[in-house]
Amino acid sequence: MTLYLQEKYVNLLTDFGFKRVFGSEPNKALLIDFLNTLLPQRHQIQSLSYKSSENLGNTPLDRKAIFDIYCQSASGERFIVEVQKAKQNFFKDRSVFYASFPIQEQALQGKWNFKLSPVYSIGVLDFIFDDHRDEDTLVHLVELKDQQCQVFYDKLKFIYVELPSLLRP
Repeated sequence: MTLYLQEKYVNLLTDFGFKRVFGSEPNKALLIDFLNTLLPQRHQIQSLSYKSSENLGNTPLDRKAIFDIYCQSASGERFIVEVQKAKQNFFKDRSVFYASFPIQEQALQGKWNFKLSPVYSIGVLDFIFDDHRDEDTLVHLVELKDQQCQVFYDKLKFIYVELPSLLRP
């Protein structure tokens, strides 16, 4: 009897492939390794838990958001990971909108001191933003800064990985 094994490949730039590889419990270590390559040393993840990727908003009339992957580290940082194959004109706006959900969910009922855990919005992009066309940068780290370019708030970060930058000569 002859046994034929077919090779199977998963396209990581599809929602299905990305979630299958990085968004499943058996592959949690892959997600942790991936995130740790993008995160600052002080926010390296040791363990994390997956959270519901569907956020319904505060009222039935509010716009909902469905993330590709949403997780939280053991120390409280929250991570939204989105893969975007096709160019989307307002992807940065969508990132900011999505980041508002993990910020709002930290609000506590009753007396609360407003202390928030860090939120990271990570976009794995198969396109280059128009305003980055002339740059050779693969990974863009975006933080809220003041007029002297000093970090004003260090608990909200946007990280964009522009994959086509890998292919530039």
